[in-house]
Amino acid sequence: MNKSTKIINRFLAILSALILLQTLYFKFSAHPDSVELFTQLGMEPWGRIGIGVFELIAGFLLLYPKTTAYGSVLSFGLISGAVYFHLFVLGIEVNEDGGALFSMALAVFISSFILILINRRKLISDLKMFLGKKSAAI
Repeated sequence: MNKSTKIINRFLAILSALILLQTLYFKFSAHPDSVELFTQLGMEPWGRIGIGVFELIAGFLLLYPKTTAYGSVLSFGLISGAVYFHLFVLGIEVNEDGGALFSMALAVFISSFILILINRRKLISDLKMFLGKKSAAI
């Protein structure tokens, strides 16, 4: 990875982590907007709390350079669900937020996707190593 790619990698990882981690206050404090949103999805309270826990894990994985690749995969999976629900259930604008939640979800979605592309060699290598060790044990 060249220097400019490393800078982009760190910037996108920090951006995604900050967005994921700043929303945790609303999820873990049972903020009325968060409760209403997850109630509309039929996922209150366990979905709100569970997704919050996974977003916390993804945020920390993104911040630590050696685990950024794994955090990007986890955050991409999580945020894909958020984008889906915004497009097909909740709408772009939620609680008259002007589309702010959706915009943040898109930022994490795009950032995580680019991070996966940047770190694809590491992800593929680690997956091959994991599958090779696993098949050798069988």
